[in-house]
Parts: sequence; structure tokens; C-alpha cells
Amino acid sequence: MTDLRELRAGLRAVVRGDVDFGTTARALTTMDASNYRRVPLGVVAPRDADDVAAVLSVCRSYGVPVVPRGGGTSIAGQATGTGVVLDFTRHMNRLLSLDPGARTAVVQPGLVLDRLQEAAAPHGLRFGPDPSTHSRCTLGGMIGNNSCGSHSVAWGTTADSVRELSVLTARGDRLRPGRDWAGAPAGLRELVDGELAGLRTGFPDLPRRISGYAVDALLPERGGDVARSFCGSEGTLGVLTEAVVDLVPAPPARALAVLAYADESGAAEAAAGLLAHGPLTVEGMAADLVPSAVDLPRGGAWLFVETGGDTAAEARARAEAIVRAADVLDSLVVTDPAGQRALWRIREDASGTATRMPDGTEAWPGWEDCAVPPARLGAYLRDFRALLAGHGLRGTPYGHFGDGCIHVRIDFDLLTGPGVARFRRFSEELADLVVAHGGSLSGEHGDGQARAELLPRMYGAETVTLFERVKALWDPDDLLNPGMLVRPAPLDANLRFAVLPREPVDVTFGYPADGGDFSAAVRRCVGVAKCRTTSVAGPAVMCPSFRATGEEEHSTRGRARLLHEMLAGELVTEGWRSTEVRDALDLCLSCKGCRSDCPVGVDMATYKAEFLHHHYAGRLRPAAHYVMGGLPVWLRWVARTRSAAVVNALAAVRALAGPAKRLGGIAAERDVPRVAREPFTRWWRRRRRTGTPGPGAPLVVLWPDTFTEHLSPSVGRSAVRVLEAAGLRVTLPPTVRPGGGRIGDARSRSPLSLLAVRRGRVCCGLTYISTGRLDQARAVLRRTLDLLEPVLATDAPVVVLEPSCAAALRTDAPELLHDDPRAAQLAARVLTFAETLERHAPDWTPPPLNRPVTGQTHCHQHAVLGDGPDRRLRAAAGLTGELSGGCCGLAGNFGFERGHYEVSAACAEDRLLPSVREAPGDAVVLADGFSCRTQLDQLAGVRGRHLAEVLATALEEEE
Repeated sequence: MTDLRELRAGLRAVVRGDVDFGTTARALTTMDASNYRRVPLGVVAPRDADDVAAVLSVCRSYGVPVVPRGGGTSIAGQATGTGVVLDFTRHMNRLLSLDPGARTAVVQPGLVLDRLQEAAAPHGLRFGPDPSTHSRCTLGGMIGNNSCGSHSVAWGTTADSVRELSVLTARGDRLRPGRDWAGAPAGLRELVDGELAGLRTGFPDLPRRISGYAVDALLPERGGDVARSFCGSEGTLGVLTEAVVDLVPAPPARALAVLAYADESGAAEAAAGLLAHGPLTVEGMAADLVPSAVDLPRGGAWLFVETGGDTAAEARARAEAIVRAADVLDSLVVTDPAGQRALWRIREDASGTATRMPDGTEAWPGWEDCAVPPARLGAYLRDFRALLAGHGLRGTPYGHFGDGCIHVRIDFDLLTGPGVARFRRFSEELADLVVAHGGSLSGEHGDGQARAELLPRMYGAETVTLFERVKALWDPDDLLNPGMLVRPAPLDANLRFAVLPREPVDVTFGYPADGGDFSAAVRRCVGVAKCRTTSVAGPAVMCPSFRATGEEEHSTRGRARLLHEMLAGELVTEGWRSTEVRDALDLCLSCKGCRSDCPVGVDMATYKAEFLHHHYAGRLRPAAHYVMGGLPVWLRWVARTRSAAVVNALAAVRALAGPAKRLGGIAAERDVPRVAREPFTRWWRRRRRTGTPGPGAPLVVLWPDTFTEHLSPSVGRSAVRVLEAAGLRVTLPPTVRPGGGRIGDARSRSPLSLLAVRRGRVCCGLTYISTGRLDQARAVLRRTLDLLEPVLATDAPVVVLEPSCAAALRTDAPELLHDDPRAAQLAARVLTFAETLERHAPDWTPPPLNRPVTGQTHCHQHAVLGDGPDRRLRAAAGLTGELSGGCCGLAGNFGFERGHYEVSAACAEDRLLPSVREAPGDAVVLADGFSCRTQLDQLAGVRGRHLAEVLATALEEEE
């Protein structure tokens, strides 16, 4: 039994990097993107090769296994282990040099592929292989798994792009594997010389043969390429510390031919015939994985065939030639870069979206990337479908059709004994089927634990024994990633689901997409780690806290892993009281970006609210939860006592504001927003309504959210001005008198008369939800629904100006009040300002502004509401340009809470503030959310405006 204290002390004494044996570090690395889970003893982030050597020396003395890990996106279990995990992403993550003339780069194992691509692009170069995880996978992981990607028909696998490696063996030897037997361990050449006949006949000739060790790369006719043979060894032979890789010229222009077929078998049969045209990609997808809103040529499956050229015309001509040569139902050639990116995003997200069947059933990896000769792919898919049906299983194939490599997630039942037994039987029969078609069990991503047990079916016992002999030469002590490739663990052992509770966890939200099961919600995270991207493009939001800190525990995946371990109860033992989970969730902005940007729809904002609700049940909460969470109450009190001027004056006195902020848990760096002297509903009561649309005009109910009511009433006034100019009749929701009954009850019992009231006390409960005060949120929402019964009795839409409040009403309310059908009725009525104008005043034309815009799409707008109507409204008003994605970083209460200021400011610097600084001087700064406007004001001294304010000002200027 290893003494953990001695091991940890021994490592800390010799390692200059980070040595972490804490619960959080271990919990974050129990899983990769596979079905498997192993609990490590600790995690080390080495600073250099000397640190790696020191770790190997200490672990060897204790007999502790070592597992190299990059981005943790492996899908066969090879990035997990029970010993010490080496995390290369923290320190050994640099591009050491790039030689454009030689077309080479020297990289460290933790370098993310996209960073290499960004450095190579100005020289017209790129690294050829590009897995769908290119924004977070590392070069070390790609070499370990011999990754490929969609462009492999043009540029091959990672092994095709590796020139020389720097490797440390488990016994401390420093080797430089390359060609002509460079860097071979003692005895390897002699072993190969004695097995030449078997090596020449025992390996399938496939473009995507990744399974097993690539010992055939050591054949004399293949140049004795030790570096190539090391690729795909999954960290079992040595630890990579540096690599020299080849780069290829990147086509200056590209076009994408989208070819439609009746089904994926038809697409598969056609794929091989397109290779003669020299495409860059031949990728296949079926309709089950394509969102219905995506406009593709008519068909049931598609091939995405990319072509390159020196000019856009040349690339397009090549794509059109492929269309003419193909026998298709329909086709489309896309030359617009943005359009191509949108289609490629669908393909790249498939590893996540495929984890849910159309009916919501869970589906899992395990048989993710078998490969067969491309010419046999159509026949193989028909047999594969028959095998699925024979076992009562479902899955939607997609992937690298041009290389004969198929990805698929299958609806295995991995939670019960009979389900796991069926998983094993299917795996064995599928392995035989792949071999019968001349294929490889792995065509990408490696064997890991998922397939290594079945390698004898592919290679035979003699070749597998050869693999064991190769392993023994490199790693005689079996120290490196044991249980992978040779002497593997059973494919149905160490399943990550086995530790989860079998009974549903008692929770407050309804989790409708997960059958009300919180464990199923947490299981959504399969580890594809799109949340770990260090930069995002376009409107994407996820994950701002990870981009600010670079820490795994602040990514959506990291938090999901901690919640998984909390439910398991083995590492994280305090359940809902866990401080590890609390601390990881503390920097979650509740931006909801993961709800839309995560390919599997993880909703960390909801999970955070759920956790906080249980964590603080019956206990004193942080002061900010009472101050910021109770904001609607405090602001109503200020309005009722007409003390806004006094509150603003006191907040401006530093000597008074400082202690008050400390007492309230508010960041000292923050200025307290000014409270409006006249709330919006007070203005509404006194305004003159001459010239407003008459009784026959369409009726809309304007929601007086807390921010519009007390902090930005100009937004409400502007919205009324624009909505009425568009011919809509505006009213506010009912309210309750301070002394008792509902205003309007005494005048009439008809629904429309009940709407004719002058102020509102409705509330979406957002501040209570974001601080996890779910009992209060439910009470507030039930009271609101009681008030809104007259509204729900009409067909009037509810217009919500604050995006976060609209998102809360549309999603949080029905999920929190899943037992009250009125919540769903209200959610269906909620419209944004732009949606209201588009649906209920379609003939209205906004005033022409003809100016550029800058600013940011609100994160909740992007994640929950969508911004299509806003884009169209801006275009109609002549507002040109795109708003940035990301999150402003204030995010309601988050940026005001003590301890969050630095992360909040870093989030703003990620996308929002640079976009505003770089905008033209006459640009309109749009920010529909109060938090976004506050962040702009406090960090940049810039006044952002709601779109309603911009349009209202233009209307006034026209008069």
C-alpha cells in the first residue's frame, strides 16, 4: 500500500511544478471523454523535462503508475489512471519555435492545437490533422492517440506529421525517436528483425489503422521510423516532452460542397469515389445530427466535401466539379467563410450532440471510431445497422467517410447489469464484424480500455504477444499507463456510471430534459471539453470563467466532474455540503452559455442554483446572497419610501459606502449603481396617453422588471415609445395594493379591465435563483403567476426588456415550478422587445439610423432567447456590424460579490471591452442588459444603450 504522504512529500521535494494530491485535483482527473473512471493518487503539472524525469524517478521507487494527460478528451479511457497523472496543459504548453522555411514547428506536449494553427497561419501554413476538439486538444494527446480529423484524406494522421520526438522512458532514459532507428530503446531493432514476416502480413492496409502499436513502421522498407511507431502508443511506452512536427501549406481559399443522399449508406457508398478529385475532406452526417433549423440540400444524409485553391474561384470550381461528378439528390456549394464555419460547427459538435437520441435517450461512446477500407464502408454500415437492430440498440453514424472511419454514439444501458452485459456482447460481435470487413477496431482516438481487450480478434494472439514484448522493451516495469493496449482491463470494468446513485436525487428544479433525474443531468457532460477553449468566435459565450482563470475546475466540464464525484461519494464525501464543489461553482457566472454552446446542453447555471439551495439549507448564507439576492425587495423599499436621493447620496460618500459594501459582501472596487428617483411604473401612472393606439390595436403587456423599474427606467419609457409608435397598445401587469386586494378587482371582473392597471409587482425571481434561494424564488414566482392569471386568460404577449429576466421566465420558471402549468403558459407568452415588433408589428419600419454598432449580445439572450429578431431589427434600422459574444463578466450579482472583481474584469476584457475600443467613433454601443451597461460604465466609462433607447431617440429626432 503506497503511503500517500511519503509519495507527495517525495514529489514536492524534487518537482518545481505543481504537486496536488487534494480532493479537487484528483476529482477533476478521474475521467476523460470516455465511459471510464479511475481515481488517481495525485496530479503533477511539470514545468519541464527535468520535472518529468523527477516524477518518474519518485514514482518508480514507490511502484506507482504514471499517466500522461493532455486536454483529457480521449474517448477510450487512456487519459485516466490510478497513479500519478501528469498534466501538461498548465506549464509545458508552449510553441518553442516555428521555421516557415523548413515547414516545421517544435512544440511541447501541452500545446493546444489551435495555438499552433494560429502561429502557423500568417506563414500560409498549418498542422495537417485537425480533430473536432482542435480548440482544446493538445499536441501531446494527438501524438499519444495518433489523432486524425476531417482533413486526413488530404494530410493524413498525426503520425504522418511527426518528424522527431523527445521522450523519457519510465527508467529515466532520454530518447530522441526519429527515422532510421533514431531513439530506439535497446533491443527493439533486434525484436523487429526477428519478426519481419509477421510485420509485413499481420497489419491491415488502411488509411485509418490506429489500433495496437504501429510496429510495422519499423520495417526496413518504411525507414525504421521510431517516431512514427511511437505515435498512438497512448502514453504506455514513454512520456513525450517535446516534438518536432511538420507543417503543410494551407490553401488560401476554400469551398464546401454539400452533397445530399437518401441515407448514410448511400453517402458512404459514394464517398470513396470522390477521393480521385483530391478533396480536403469527405465527411458524412445523417439528418438525426443536423438541427432542423439548418438549411441543407434535401436528403437524409450529407457529405461535406471541402476543396482548396489559390483563389476563391479556383476552390469553387473544384467544388462544382465534384458536384457534377457525384450522383446526388441535391447539392449546395458554400463559399462564404461564415457559412462554412457554421456547417463545420455542426459536424464538430456531433461528438456531443450524438450523446442524445432524438427522443432524449442517452447514448455513449465505446465504439466511436472503427474504420474499414473506404470502398467497403457502405456494406459495413448496412451490416452495422443490422447488428444494432439485433441487439435492440440505436445509434447515428457520422464521421470521416472518405477514410472509412465511422463515429457513433450508441444508446447502451450502462447503468444495469443486463445492460452492461449487452454492451459486452455487442462489442465482441462488432469487433468481429469490423475484422470481417478488413477493418481496424480504432480508426482514430486509440484503443484505450474500450477496445484493447478485443485486439486479439483483429491481430491474433501472436501479434498481441508482440505488442507485449514491445511494451516490455520500452517500459519493463509496466509503470506507464498500465491496463492500456497490452494486458488491458476488461472493457466493461471501471465504468464511470457504476458509482452514481441508483435512486433519483431529491432536487428542486424539474430537469425535464433528463426525466427529473439530477444524476442524468450531471451525466450529460461526456468530457468533450468545448468549455475549455481559450478563445471563442462569433456569438459563443461558454466558458468565460475558464478563459479568465485557465483552471479546469472553472470550466463547465470541471464543475460537472466535481458534481459527478459528489454524487459518487467516494472522493467528494460531504454531498451537498461539499466545499470543493462550492468553491468550483463560486466562479461560475451563471451566464447560461453552456446551455447553448455545450454540445450536450449541460446547464451549469441551473446546477449551481440547485447546489447552493442544498448547500446552505438551514445555514447562514454569504451576505451577498441576502443583499444582491434580495435586490427586488430593497429597491421596492427605496421606491416606497421615496428615498432614492438619500441612498444615492450616501453611496457616493466613500467613508460610508466602504463599510456598507464590506458588510454586504460587495466588492470594494465596485460603485453602487444609482437608484432612479422616479421608478418606471410611477412614470407610467403620470404619463399622458394622448395619441396612443386605440382599443383596437394589438395589446402587449410590458413587464416592469426590477432593473427597468428601479435602475434604468429610461429603457422602459423608450420601449413604450417605440411599441406605441409601431401601433401596439401597451399595458402593465396587475399588482396588489399594499393593504390587500388586487388593483382592478373592484372596477371589473373582465380580463382586459384587470390589465388596465397602472403599476406592477410581478417578479421573475432571477436574483433568488442565481443565489440559490430557490424556496424564495418559487414563492415569488407563484405570487407572480397569481397576479398574472388575467394576463394568461388573454392572448396578449408579455414583453420583457431585460434579457436575463426574459430567460428566467422562459426557462427557469417552468423548470422550477414544474408542478404548476401556469409557469409553462407564461413562458410561452414571453417575448423580447425585438420579437414583439417582428411578430406583432410586422409592417412597422424603424427609423433609419445608418450607423455602425458595437457592444455585446447578452449571454442569456444568446443562450436561451436567440438574437435573430434583434439582428433583423438592427438591419432594418440601418445599424450595421456584429455584436461580440462572450459574457460581460458582471452577470447580475456575480461581478458585485467580494472576491469576484478580477475575474469579472477579465471576462469583460475577453470580448466586450476590446470590441468597444476597436469600434468606429460614431458606433452605437448596444447593451440590452443592465449588467452589461453597468460593466461598460464602471470599467470603460462608456454608456451602453438598450436597442429600445436607440430607436426611441431616433423617433424623437424625426419629429
